[in-house]
Amino acid sequence: MSFGLNNILKKYLPKGLFYRSLIIVAAPTIILQIIITIVFFDSIWIKSNKGLTRSLVGELKTLSDIYTGEDQNQIDYLTEQFKLNFDFVINVIDEELPKISKERKYSPMDRSLRRELKSVFGSSNYWFNTIAFENVVEIKVNSNDRVIQVFFPKEKIAPSSVRLFILWITLPSLLLISIAIIFLKNQTRPIVNLSKAAEKFGKGNFISGIRPSGALEIRKAAYEFDRMAKRIDRHLKQRSEMLSGISHDLRTPLTRLKLQLAMLDQKNISIKMSKDIDEMEGMLNSYLQFAKSQVQEESVATNINKLFKEILDEKNTQNIHLNFSKEVILVARKIALKRCFNNIIENGLNYATNVYVSVIKLTNRVNIFIDDDGPGIPVNQYKNVFKPFYRLDDSRNLNHSGVGLGMSIAEDIVKSHGGNIELNEGKKKGLEVKISLPL
Repeated sequence: MSFGLNNILKKYLPKGLFYRSLIIVAAPTIILQIIITIVFFDSIWIKSNKGLTRSLVGELKTLSDIYTGEDQNQIDYLTEQFKLNFDFVINVIDEELPKISKERKYSPMDRSLRRELKSVFGSSNYWFNTIAFENVVEIKVNSNDRVIQVFFPKEKIAPSSVRLFILWITLPSLLLISIAIIFLKNQTRPIVNLSKAAEKFGKGNFISGIRPSGALEIRKAAYEFDRMAKRIDRHLKQRSEMLSGISHDLRTPLTRLKLQLAMLDQKNISIKMSKDIDEMEGMLNSYLQFAKSQVQEESVATNINKLFKEILDEKNTQNIHLNFSKEVILVARKIALKRCFNNIIENGLNYATNVYVSVIKLTNRVNIFIDDDGPGIPVNQYKNVFKPFYRLDDSRNLNHSGVGLGMSIAEDIVKSHGGNIELNEGKKKGLEVKISLPL
């Protein structure tokens, strides 16, 4: 039972912290005002209205009894006294009571009038109208084969303090809720800024610095997040600089070895050693590419469709087939993203004839499918190909001309943008690489 109620509340209640906090603050105030209003109407207004109506009906009963007398002078005198002292307008008319009722079913005033008039005059000897005039009530009663028509101010049976009470009970509530909204905005703004900074950092963007604000706990969380982000940035820079330094330092002895091999007389030995040196140089180039993927780059608005067209123009081949349904603009690190797509497409071209690229834009994500018609990869090797320096021994080697860093670099770039990358069996019976990036 509680589980179902909990699901209903989660479905219909707001998801944001500000609106949930506003409900926590505003709901008790509103409920309290409703309870006070109900109690007031039940115990004060309705009872006061009942007493005023009973007094009025008593005056009407007295007036009706006066008209049953035979002394016309006395009737005229008492009628003038009623008009003067009770603020009545009294007319005696020779007609029947109206058949159409003007009573409002849900009006407390009308219910109270009906109840008191019925108890005094009976169910068919009265008629009243509270809606024909704005501030006047009309009542007709039967008396001695005549109809007495009485007009009197509506305030005689409707206490004027009700409007004043509603005004004073509403305005302070609105004022208090407005003040609560201002304070809640100031308290939730630092949390929103911190979540945006975390999202930005999760996508690999550079965080210049977070200014802690808000409550003490929020300030501490922002301060610790800023320190963590700086430590991670420093670690990535150190790793990139180390890889770049090692790769550059190793190029010098490799160059000397090449020169010495060129001067050897034994050409068969020279050729074999040159192949080993070329392989080592390829490894160093891969290391440098991996290091470049870790370098900080500013995120810019990137047109994914144009990015793939640039890759197609650079490859200058008819074997890459593009399929775009909509234009997709993504805030990302353009150079890194291009390197990611280029690595995957290059792998497809090395071990397949055709590569098919599809871009599908969803509500808050973009899915990119890169298929080929090659021999594919065993399912049990899908996770291994993302490991650095891992090389397949099967007929299809994703890094045949490299050292096994192409897919690792691609995964690192996708993950740094807050996305996912996975491998599946393609529609062309080859390999399908699915990349999902948040918009």
